[in-house]
Amino acid sequence: MRKIVLIALVLISGLLFTARLFYLQVYDASSDSLAQNSAIKVMYDYPQRGYMFDRNNKLLVSNQPSYDVMVIPKDVKPLDTLEFCGLLKITKEEFKEILHKARVYSPRLPSVVLPQLNKADYASLSEKMHKYEGFYIQRRSLREYQVDHSANVMGYIAEVNNAIIEKNSYYQMGELIGTAGVEKEYEDVLRGIKGVKYIQKDRFNRDIGPYKEGVFDTLPERGNDIQLTIDATLQKYGQELMVHKRGGIVAIEPSTGEILALITAPSYDPSLLVGRERSKNFTKLWYDTLAKPLYDRVLMGEYPPGSPFKTLIALIGLHENVVTTEDAFSCYGGYRYGNRILGCHHHPSPLSMIGGIANSCNAYFCNVYKRVIDKYPTPQEGIDAWRNDLMSFGLGDFLGYDLPSGKKGNIPTSKYYNKIHKFPEHKWSSLATISNAIGQGEVLLTPMQMANFTAAIANRGYYYTPHIIKNIIGPDTIPKKFTEKHYTAVEEKDFYPVVEGMHQVYQRGTAASIQIPGIEMCGKTGTAENFTKIGGKRVQLTDHSIFVAFAPMDNPKIAIAVFVENGYWGSRWAGRIAGLMVEKYLKGEITRTDMEKYVLEGSLEAEYAKPYSGQPFSINR
Repeated sequence: MRKIVLIALVLISGLLFTARLFYLQVYDASSDSLAQNSAIKVMYDYPQRGYMFDRNNKLLVSNQPSYDVMVIPKDVKPLDTLEFCGLLKITKEEFKEILHKARVYSPRLPSVVLPQLNKADYASLSEKMHKYEGFYIQRRSLREYQVDHSANVMGYIAEVNNAIIEKNSYYQMGELIGTAGVEKEYEDVLRGIKGVKYIQKDRFNRDIGPYKEGVFDTLPERGNDIQLTIDATLQKYGQELMVHKRGGIVAIEPSTGEILALITAPSYDPSLLVGRERSKNFTKLWYDTLAKPLYDRVLMGEYPPGSPFKTLIALIGLHENVVTTEDAFSCYGGYRYGNRILGCHHHPSPLSMIGGIANSCNAYFCNVYKRVIDKYPTPQEGIDAWRNDLMSFGLGDFLGYDLPSGKKGNIPTSKYYNKIHKFPEHKWSSLATISNAIGQGEVLLTPMQMANFTAAIANRGYYYTPHIIKNIIGPDTIPKKFTEKHYTAVEEKDFYPVVEGMHQVYQRGTAASIQIPGIEMCGKTGTAENFTKIGGKRVQLTDHSIFVAFAPMDNPKIAIAVFVENGYWGSRWAGRIAGLMVEKYLKGEITRTDMEKYVLEGSLEAEYAKPYSGQPFSINR
């Protein structure tokens, strides 16, 4: 019996020692534990970030080598500070501040002293780094842009801050992370996985080789390449058309929801945010509060949609069974209610639906809108029913696209009108909200939402969530939500007269001047009133120019929205730009060179320089 007990004690002791050794070598040898071990130096090996390609496999973004001067504060020995600062081209005060921040972050972990050295600086500095203990040069890659456009789409990378580090333990001080655009949205896909090396030190703090012969070291894993949906040629062309203008262009493939072009203007060359000059350039862009080159007007700009919104009013009128395609309304220079008038330009009268769309008749759409709201027992119920129909087109909410910024626009509710009219019980009527009928009033949309509802009309009743990712080259897959159809509240049959009305806009209506040989386009011009406050007073500025379209009429390949701030009327700037973009995409060349010359050589800078415009009112066409 004693023999059995003795054997059991030996076995149990052996098992305990083995388990403890396993714990110390496996679990206790985690990266966190090793990183805090004063006898071990941690060095990271950063992977190549994934490349970006356009829909036709044109390279947009690659990588270039860069070098960072790093420091491990606890390893720093007394040094000739003036000499070292001279080599780094920084002041002594800057050096002290950098070293202080590094110590606060961690005495044992590396921090960046000087980021993004070029090859020439690296060559001259690397020969002398041995003199400065605790400092070393680490190689990493920076972005190298193959194009000078699409900065708002691709985004940029920048150093992580404390908030990011606290939220995500993967990142260490001085590391880079996608900060905007695709770089941010697909950070986990693009960044790869960094490698780690653990270096054993002796009691004199000298490197003596890999810790445990490198058993815990890992190799970096390169990030996945991604293919975007944008057409780089179309994107570049759109940016050229928007020079000296402010606004945006969105083009979508209706059959997939893929974003073909997404241009905000003014923009900037993405290479400005790479290298040693990045911080200075970013500051300059950030403080340009007039042009706002960092502000994505396509996703963030909320504007009155103007007359393109009338197509939705027509669709809702049909859906709510308050109007037929034959119902006609007279127009006497606009829609009159009380002692007010929503002015309209000269056109035949009376008009039914197709003619109303083609001629953008305010009176027609005000009558239809009033019928929709008045169909219900109270205006509150009418507004909420109208709003629900609109939200089925993706309006009044975030669309769910794969870009990290955006606004949801505004489709007002009955509660909102109860509040502003201070009538909680059915006291206001449909006429109190009549400006909604023509895309003014409280209605606000982003250019992205305008393009999306145009795609839904092109598809006769459904849309796909707009997205910028076409393919992830690797094990990752594209989110399923981008392949699901979203059906509107309006039935397919109700879209055909509206489509024909949009075709007539192009054939003989307000956009007849932008006709392009061989292309059957459906479109809608828009002129949206533009107000601001100057000195506390509400002042009207020059109207915005808007145009939405899709082409061809049958089996559409492109849906587009163009918004030009202070661009006068719809066909003057936005219509021409949209027509050129459509022709460029469908035909690969431009036949309307007269229109192209007008846009490329035209400028609205003088308009933007005006403090205000004294126009008394503008019509909505």
